[in-house]
Amino acid sequence: MTLTAENISKRYFRKTGEANYFEAVKPLSLSLEPGRVTVLMGRSGSGKTTLLHMLSGLLTPDSGKIHLDGTDLYSLTDPALSRLRNEKIAVIPQGRSTVDSLTVLENILLPGMLLRQNRDKQAEKWMEALGISQLASAMPRELSGGELRRAAIARALAQDSPVILADEPTGDLDDENTKLVLSLLQAAAKEGKTVFLVTHESDALSYADNAYRMDSGVIAPISQ
Repeated sequence: MTLTAENISKRYFRKTGEANYFEAVKPLSLSLEPGRVTVLMGRSGSGKTTLLHMLSGLLTPDSGKIHLDGTDLYSLTDPALSRLRNEKIAVIPQGRSTVDSLTVLENILLPGMLLRQNRDKQAEKWMEALGISQLASAMPRELSGGELRRAAIARALAQDSPVILADEPTGDLDDENTKLVLSLLQAAAKEGKTVFLVTHESDALSYADNAYRMDSGVIAPISQ
């Protein structure tokens, strides 16, 4: 599925400073296509996560539109948008995203449970691929940062959604697991999924079909 942003922007209003608002994302257009890994580089605070949240249906743009294969995300009702996100858009968030009262396996299965879908086989497949099968019955508080990150990645991949939006997915990982995760995301794209990878790690560029850099809310292509 193709995810397209048309002239979207986001600003936050504030009471202090020279201006009464901060432009996190200045007007931009972007097309994310199936079968391709699109990498967005940039320093912290450059607007990368804000852009990803708008693309994922989690944050309404102040201007412009976002379409998923012709469907205007923000024209949908909240229940319809929530269902579309769960079925079509898998998000790997930057921060901690587990439910502390659920086991690792239950956390990975949670999106499918909300749709009354059995994703046991997918969960097993991706936990094994990411080296966390032995943690299935563990509680999130027992895991390291890197293990929590891999659990979040396993949950997103187990959704088997046509679109994957990953926000700093390798931030807590060592070199070996970083290469593993980037390879898995690249393989997902080769299978026809639309993959958008937000990162500050230059190693990700070698896995990219398209690459951009974001600075102060503005994106520009990176020549490869």
